[in-house]
Amino acid sequence: MTRRAGCPAAVWPWFPAGSLGSIRYRASSAPVRLAVKAFLRPALAVGVAASILVLAPQARADVSSWMFTGGGISFVEQEGLELEHQGLLRIEAGLGTPPSRSFVFGGMFGTRTHFGLGTDMALSVRGASHGFVNGDWGLAVDLGAYQRFFGVDSTGFTGSLVGGAPWGITALATAGFGTNDAREYSFTVGIDFARLTVYRRSGENWWRNPFPAYRPEEE
Repeated sequence: MTRRAGCPAAVWPWFPAGSLGSIRYRASSAPVRLAVKAFLRPALAVGVAASILVLAPQARADVSSWMFTGGGISFVEQEGLELEHQGLLRIEAGLGTPPSRSFVFGGMFGTRTHFGLGTDMALSVRGASHGFVNGDWGLAVDLGAYQRFFGVDSTGFTGSLVGGAPWGITALATAGFGTNDAREYSFTVGIDFARLTVYRRSGENWWRNPFPAYRPEEE
C-alpha cells in the first residue's frame, strides 16, 4: 500500500479515494451554514420581541390584525430530500398599524405543516393595502425568515405574495430558500377570520358587520 503524493501518511490510510475532496468541501461550506444559522435564529427571537414592543403601545388604539388558516400544496427540496410535493396546512396570526391607513405595516408569525415531512415556523413583516386589511379586494407582501425542524433542519428566508378577496378569502404564493440547499414553493388558499369578521367593510348588504374595527363615517 503506497501513499499518494501530497497526502500525509497519518491521514491517508483512513480515507478512501475521493473522500478528502469531499471533506474539504464540507469544511469550507460548514462555516457558511453555521454563520447563516447564527444570524437567522436570533433574528427570529429578536423579531418577535421587536414586534411586541412596536405593536403593544398601539393595542390601546385600533390596530389591524390577521388570523389565517388554509390548505394547499408545497414543493420541498433540501439536502438528503429530493423535490417532493405534499399537502400543506398553514396557520398564521399577526398585528399591524391602524386599519384606517392607506398602507398598513405589521408583523406575522405562523406555522407551515408539510404533511408527511414536518413543520416550519416563520416570522415576517407584512405590508398590506387598505382594501386587504378591511376585508375587500387587496394585496399584501410578507418578507421574513423561517426555521425548519425536520430532515437535516434548515434556516432561511421566505417571502409571500398575498391576495385578498371579500368574505375573508385569502390566497398566498410563497417561496423560500435556506441552509442545507433547502428550497420551498407553495400555494395556499384559506380564510382570514379577522378579515371576515371585525375588519370586514364589504358585503354588508348580505351580512351586516355591527361592530367594525374601522368606521370611516366617524372620522
